[in-house]
Amino acid sequence: MQIVYYVASSVDGFIGPPDGSLNWLAPFEGGAEDYGYAKFYASVDSVLLGRRTYEQSLAFGKWPYEGKHCWVFSRQKLETTVPDVTVTKDSPRDVVRQMKSKGLRRAWLVGGGELAGAFRAEGLIREYIISVIPVMLGKGIQLFGGNGTQEALTLVESQRYASGIIQLRYVKEK
Repeated sequence: MQIVYYVASSVDGFIGPPDGSLNWLAPFEGGAEDYGYAKFYASVDSVLLGRRTYEQSLAFGKWPYEGKHCWVFSRQKLETTVPDVTVTKDSPRDVVRQMKSKGLRRAWLVGGGELAGAFRAEGLIREYIISVIPVMLGKGIQLFGGNGTQEALTLVESQRYASGIIQLRYVKEK
C-alpha cells in the first residue's frame, strides 16, 4: 500500500491560511496547466481526508472524489451520505490494513496537515508530492501538524512551471 501526500504548500510551509480557505490558490487555477493533477489522480484508487478537509470538499458542490474509496478521519461523530465514504476513528495504521484487505494499492492523503502528521508519525507515507506555491502565508495550517521525527527522503523528480510553482516529488528512503 502506497500512501502519497500530494499537497500544495506556501513557500513558508503552510497548506492554507488559519481559516482553511483555498482562496490563496485561485491565481494558479483555471488555466491550461493542471500541474500533473489528472495523471496523479488516475494513479490512485483511494483518498484519505481529515474531517475539515472532508467538509470543505462537500462545499464544492459535486463530490470531487467520485469513484474512489474514501476514508474520513474524525474524532467527532460525523454522518455521511456520500457513496464510498467511510468515517473512522481508527488509527492510520488500522485504516491502511483495511485498505489492503480491500485490495487497494495507492492512496492520496489529501490532508489536512494534522492527518498528514499522524500518518507520518506512523511511518506510513511513502511518497511526497509537494507543489510549492510562490506565496508567503505567514501563518496558517502547517504542512505537517504534530511532532515528527527526522526522515530521509530522495528527490526523484522536480518540475518548474511558468506560474512560478515548483513541484517536488520525494520518496521515503527504506
